[in-house]
Amino acid sequence: MSIKNKIIWLTLFSIAMGFMEAAVVIYLRKIYYPAGFQFPLIPIDNDIALVEFLREAATIIMLVGVGALAGKASSQKFAFFIYCFSIWDIFYYIFLKVFLNWPQSFFTWDILFLIPVPWVGPVLAPCLVSANMIVFSILIVFQVEKGLSSAIKLNEWIMLSIGSFIIIFSFVLDYFTYVTQTNTTAGIWTLGSHQNLFNEIKNYVPQNYNWFIFLMGETLIIYTIIQYKRRINNLKTNTL
Repeated sequence: MSIKNKIIWLTLFSIAMGFMEAAVVIYLRKIYYPAGFQFPLIPIDNDIALVEFLREAATIIMLVGVGALAGKASSQKFAFFIYCFSIWDIFYYIFLKVFLNWPQSFFTWDILFLIPVPWVGPVLAPCLVSANMIVFSILIVFQVEKGLSSAIKLNEWIMLSIGSFIIIFSFVLDYFTYVTQTNTTAGIWTLGSHQNLFNEIKNYVPQNYNWFIFLMGETLIIYTIIQYKRRINNLKTNTL
């Protein structure tokens, strides 16, 4: 299969996954938020919470799997994974907007992830991360297709990892601030929990998203992508 057709199919797969993700969330919101989604979060029955928790893990496994099957070199497998993840994430919000007219704006708060604790932040933040990942993935994919080295160096992996952890920290900071101030850390929901999901934070309303911390992580990731692009350009020049 040509790289063009492969990208088309991976894009369609990711859009379809985005729709499936949105469909599940639409059902959950009809059940738990008939008047429209808003914080504080309504406790979710333990059996549904377990399924939802595992569904998120299954989603990541599916995205990793399709990347591994579609890619050639290890770097391209990683590239296809982050490409599919990004398309899935962006279209998830597009479908929610189409069917629920939500979010109201790019700065609307959302619960982004549940593993291992709730991640929260304005919708704009994960969309910006996804845009970065799409650019980076395209660079890697076409580098491999040209038969050139696409390996990500150790120092680049380190900077990408640090940048990612900083961004993740920005997503969980407000939540950890809440549970620390209210002394609810002992009640954080786990897979073996007998209480309903979000029961321990049923009064939690996000207060402050630290854009400065987020932009620190974004800047480091963008810098690393630029450095990667410069390095592979130098490799092409030297090869010629």
